[in-house]
Amino acid sequence: MDEILVKFVIGEATAAEEQQVLAWTKENKANEKYLEHFRLIWETSKTLQPESTLDEDSSWQEFKQLRSDREHGQKEAGHQPPVYTLKKGKSWIQIAATWLVILGTAAFLFSRYFPAEPELLTLQSFDTVKSDTLSDGSVITLNKNSRAEYPTKFSGSTREMKLLSGEAFFDIAHDRKKPFIVHVRDAAVKVVGTSFNIRNHTDQAEVIVETGIVEVSRKKVIVRLKPAEKAEINYRTNELKKSINPDQFYNYYRTKEFVANKTPLWRIVEVLNDVYKVNIQVPDRDLANRQLTTTLRLGSLDPILDIIAIAFNAQIVHEADKIIIR
Repeated sequence: MDEILVKFVIGEATAAEEQQVLAWTKENKANEKYLEHFRLIWETSKTLQPESTLDEDSSWQEFKQLRSDREHGQKEAGHQPPVYTLKKGKSWIQIAATWLVILGTAAFLFSRYFPAEPELLTLQSFDTVKSDTLSDGSVITLNKNSRAEYPTKFSGSTREMKLLSGEAFFDIAHDRKKPFIVHVRDAAVKVVGTSFNIRNHTDQAEVIVETGIVEVSRKKVIVRLKPAEKAEINYRTNELKKSINPDQFYNYYRTKEFVANKTPLWRIVEVLNDVYKVNIQVPDRDLANRQLTTTLRLGSLDPILDIIAIAFNAQIVHEADKIIIR
């Protein structure tokens, strides 16, 4: 069919071939667009034809003179000049244009069905919190010591990226036709337009939803999360479970605050140990279960411990490798 289309576009198709092309384009819209691409490439190829600066008449006279001189020289030497029969055919411009159409169409189809892989970017936060806006308008915020990978521009029917390590908050631009997928090791977090937090650590991963609906899938197990719900993946037990998220501590690196709302002391201590990489202990179980409602500013650990001591009338004891609240 391509050969007939080339002849049709350059005006060398027979009447029967023209009817065949017209019938073919009426079969579906894809065929009609295919022919239009042929026309576009042909029109473009004509503008690419090199312009000659030679004068045709003078060049022809020079050629005849050269031929006459050569024949005269051959006769004097006793040689009969060879005679060649030229076959009637297409001009070099027509041949070149035909190849331009064929090669251009091949390039178009290859780029359409085998698109080039987009360039990948790596965002790494090291010892500071970093944010970046992706090509679709989505915003990703990396916690300290985190790393993510994403394309310079999303292509295809999905928007996909990877959270390689650490923690990140995602504020996804809404696009129902192109779901957004974050890959975390062998799990996938799929959304359309929503916001959520992902932690990817050695032994486990955690997904907490702030707005919208999130789908977490791993090894044929799928859980759907709503706001204030979370999914936890335990890589030691291979367990994927869903539960209610009890607090807002996950967003401390964006808000620069720890917001406690009737939060037990043991939970506050758990978060502080994780964020500040310390070993705070509360040996008294009753004290550990007492609740606190306040906002603690992210900064030095000592002012936070002072507020806890005042709130619970407790004592802070610093030892060599741990901090005890009693």
